[in-house]
Amino acid sequence: MIGFLDRLARPLLRALDPENAHSLAISALKLAPSRRPPADDPRLAVRAFGLNFPNPVGLAPGFDKHAEVHNALLGLGFGFVEIGTVTQRPQTGNPRPRLFRLDADQAVINRLGFNSRGAASALARLAAQPVTGIVGVNVGANRDSADRVADYVRLIEHLAPVANYITINISSPNTPGLRDLQRASAVDDLLARVVEARDAVEPRAGPTPLLLKIAPDLSLSDLDDIVGMARLRRLDGIIVGNTTISRPPTLRDREKAVQAGGLSGRPLYPLATRMLAETYVRAEGAFPLIGVGGIDSGEAALRKLRAGADLVQLYSALVFRGIALVDEIKSALLAALDRGEAERLSDLVGVDAAAMTAEPWPA
Repeated sequence: MIGFLDRLARPLLRALDPENAHSLAISALKLAPSRRPPADDPRLAVRAFGLNFPNPVGLAPGFDKHAEVHNALLGLGFGFVEIGTVTQRPQTGNPRPRLFRLDADQAVINRLGFNSRGAASALARLAAQPVTGIVGVNVGANRDSADRVADYVRLIEHLAPVANYITINISSPNTPGLRDLQRASAVDDLLARVVEARDAVEPRAGPTPLLLKIAPDLSLSDLDDIVGMARLRRLDGIIVGNTTISRPPTLRDREKAVQAGGLSGRPLYPLATRMLAETYVRAEGAFPLIGVGGIDSGEAALRKLRAGADLVQLYSALVFRGIALVDEIKSALLAALDRGEAERLSDLVGVDAAAMTAEPWPA
């Protein structure tokens, strides 16, 4: 029934301004009858970061920015949902228009700029709604913050009690200077302080895995530094990756391609998957990875696992493919097991990573 309604609604939503369509989708999910997450085939279960995921398909942050419909989304079959990005203080983000669909490319450009109602609002919503599955919180620094690392520390202190995991987002291209935190000296200080903050709140919050979300635009030398420091600081995982500031020459919608912001969707897939493989070979099994960027089919998700992802996330493809994509991906993963490609999903993780790093760099 949900899939049928989704197919009916998508043409209407695609006719609207992208941000208005997003608001309408959130409103519809608020009104939808509550439903428990469907039971998944046990072979889809994944243990990562000390958490038990019923399946490896997650919703990336950006959809449920304000922790309004996370339980409704879990009820649609996602194995986990990541809300946010949440900033310490409320901020409106960048001026509209700031979200653009590239229909010919099945891609999206956004320059939202961490529009957030703030940590207090997210905390209240998550505390008021008993969570029916795994919900992570993606956190970011305020645009005008004088000490951005301090923002992340405060966000962990406030949100760790209601988060299954927290993602430190230092890779959005839409907050000026934020990606500077990915530089070697800055990221080492950041990781040291956020891990210290997480450990300090553990007596009242319980164990809270900390993940770092990185850009697909990093140089390999910067990636060397980040993975090395993540291992040194005993980070729980890395998410590869955020949107890209690059514009592949294959883009067909040249008029919208010139818009400033981060590109996501199908054109991001080659670059994000290559960076995932590069991260996997550097991590050497020290922590799990989440692969995100351009997943729009079961085969694309399977290739992410083979590139090194224990879990995957999607968002932009839902604009073009709808919620049925979640079940398609889960079916494709089970089909791979049925074909004898592996006994368990974990056996697929990273099997092609080394070979991928030897391929020509994606255009």
